Amino acid sequence: MSSPERVGVVGLGVNNRPLIPFLLNQGKSVAVFDRRSPAELERDLASMGLNGHVSIFGGPDYLAHLLREPVSSVYLTPGMKKFGPELDQLAVRGIPVLCETDLFIQECPAPIIGITGSAGKTTTTTLVGEALKRDGRRPVFVGGNIGQPLLPRLAEIGPQSWVVLELSSFQLDLVRHSPHGASILNLAPNHLDMHRDFEDYRQAKANVGRYQSKEDWLVLPYGDAGLANLVDDFEGRRVYFSLSKEIPHGAYLHDGQLWWRGGNGGRPVVSRSALKLIGEHNVANALAAIAMVASSGGDLDALGDVLQSFAGIPHRLEVVRQVEGVTYINDSIATAPDRTGAAIKAIHAPIVLILGGYDKKLNYDTLGELLSQSSVRLVVTLGETKNTIARAVKDHTDIPVVVADGFDDAVFRASTAAHRGDVVLLSPASASYDMFSNFEARGQRFRELVGMLNHNRTGLAE
Repeated sequence: MSSPERVGVVGLGVNNRPLIPFLLNQGKSVAVFDRRSPAELERDLASMGLNGHVSIFGGPDYLAHLLREPVSSVYLTPGMKKFGPELDQLAVRGIPVLCETDLFIQECPAPIIGITGSAGKTTTTTLVGEALKRDGRRPVFVGGNIGQPLLPRLAEIGPQSWVVLELSSFQLDLVRHSPHGASILNLAPNHLDMHRDFEDYRQAKANVGRYQSKEDWLVLPYGDAGLANLVDDFEGRRVYFSLSKEIPHGAYLHDGQLWWRGGNGGRPVVSRSALKLIGEHNVANALAAIAMVASSGGDLDALGDVLQSFAGIPHRLEVVRQVEGVTYINDSIATAPDRTGAAIKAIHAPIVLILGGYDKKLNYDTLGELLSQSSVRLVVTLGETKNTIARAVKDHTDIPVVVADGFDDAVFRASTAAHRGDVVLLSPASASYDMFSNFEARGQRFRELVGMLNHNRTGLAE
């Protein structure tokens, strides 16, 4: 009797946890490789009921173990670089490097709508998912980067279901199959600490549509020359959305209305004034959602209802509190300069802006140029990028800059500097990992600190 195929799983994180029982149920032997200690991995596997069924290789030299073990293929966790000496050696040996996202796309019996971009993924994915749920004609499953892998729910998903996935560049990097419906909302430099360069990042994002057939569709922003060039030879049918131009097939803003025009003519879906979401970037997200719901055969009236009631997702231009005429807004999701730029454009009051955090090797000169034309009157910087951002602001503007000692100090300094009518905006243009586990934890700390401000804003309430 031959031995079962041995598969390596690198990283026991959110995406790879459900992958292990799936592979075991296929009759494969699984070896887990992770930076954490073997004892920690054993506890994790025990909590999953898998202790004793999986080989464990933990510790700082886990990738060296990977090269010594006889594995036929390797599944990488999304949250790690897809290159380096050990991983490059796997390629030399001809060992396939795979990912859970690609496996799900192949195994899923329902058509998938995959949504990616540098900004707006979560909002747009939520809009599409909520509209299809309100439509009510099919079961709807929403997952991916939005919070849960759907691999464990494959048994619940049928051919008549709708599946909506938010997909990050990390999840798409190793994908070799594309969803039936897809969208690239926008592209701007991001995660350059994890990709070789911006082109590598762009190519990863493009995988969402690279492997489509002529029966599939791809939603794109109209008039984006860089994106058009990126997807020029893709086979999926193009559908567009536009903030500025009436287009023959797609979604667009015209005369204060968000329109859809398809094979049966055009119709307004919702008025611009009825949207609760703040900012032109969210109008673009709404238009992209219209294009996707229409292309998937969903009910645009259901989407119109969602767009009129949906007030946004936590940590995305979230109004936290007003204190003595100062409004505090949590935009912790802004982990790159383009996200912060969108937030600044959405707010017309004077802004005291909190910037800085973990260094993803991004360039902040463009943000400095944007600030020179904005309503920002003071910048408070913090974290690993505080000096880089401070230099960019000083190089391009006359806006005063305060360098804070840490996160709490930054919020305190911004609060004491704010005047009645101002907005204190946390929109860091940097990731959170130098001080927090993720952007949600950073946003939650902002909420806590704002909640403790006393009413003269000179300090924290007792």
